[in-house]
Amino acid sequence: MDTLADLLDGVRARGAVFTRTLMSPRWSLRFASGARLTLVVALGGKVWITPSGGEPIEVGPGDIAVLRGPDPYTVSEDPASPPRQVITSADYCARTARAVAGGGPVPAPRTCGADETGPALLISGAYEGRSGIGDRLLDALPDVLVVPERDSDRALLTLVTQELRRDEPGQQAVLDRLLDLLLVSTLRAWFDRPRNHAPAWYRATDDSVVASALRLMHDHPAHPWTVASLASQVGSSRSGLARRFTRRVGEPPMTYLATWRVALAADLLRDTGATVDSVARRVGYSNAFALSVAFKRHRGITPAQHRAAALRT
Repeated sequence: MDTLADLLDGVRARGAVFTRTLMSPRWSLRFASGARLTLVVALGGKVWITPSGGEPIEVGPGDIAVLRGPDPYTVSEDPASPPRQVITSADYCARTARAVAGGGPVPAPRTCGADETGPALLISGAYEGRSGIGDRLLDALPDVLVVPERDSDRALLTLVTQELRRDEPGQQAVLDRLLDLLLVSTLRAWFDRPRNHAPAWYRATDDSVVASALRLMHDHPAHPWTVASLASQVGSSRSGLARRFTRRVGEPPMTYLATWRVALAADLLRDTGATVDSVARRVGYSNAFALSVAFKRHRGITPAQHRAAALRT
């Protein structure tokens, strides 16, 4: 049961935003681009990441941080330093005062603040707009996760830093795929760390009965599953499956199935032009009304509202 592969299978950057930023001492940047997911790496000294409404998180040199959007966050040398610049989707480059004034050398491709002499080198890669990051993956992640340098793919990170400075034909496609690889590698390392950091459904794969039930629901979400039919398929009693599943995953099988179906529907509504009725049938609901009721219960908005919001990003 490779639930992680299910979540990462659709990851595909389109026009990924990659930058390398050289900053002077006491720097602090507020990222407010609305990106669905961002990777941040500090290659010179430690940095602090402060999510909206959260406590600062220390990120050491070479560590990779993954931040879930769209809420803004601050990356700084010192969490007590107020942001000196706000980075938006319209202007993702953290220019220095000299760069704004037009002085200094022309920076390398995707390099910001190159005229400063400060030692801090910050690399960031963001999935913006309608990039291939599904709600199912976002729902599985905390607001901020950090993978230490010792667990990261150093060779891949070195390749990313080299490619960032190039400006050759097809460069955007190369960077898109590198961001995907870096994300997948980082998340795999994070999920494989001590299990108390992983979601309950990930830990559940230690139980073969629960893992089999999860696989059936993931592979065939539109099937009219009941606890009894699942139990029959995995060789367990109805009460035994319900008890083991709830203990391992943290919720009953049918509750999990409903959440999974709505997450699938959310991705289909965002990434395809299928009607709400056809999406409903693909994920296991009899019609658009049934899906709307479930969608509103789980997400607080209707499928149509979700699609409209996705189109605006």
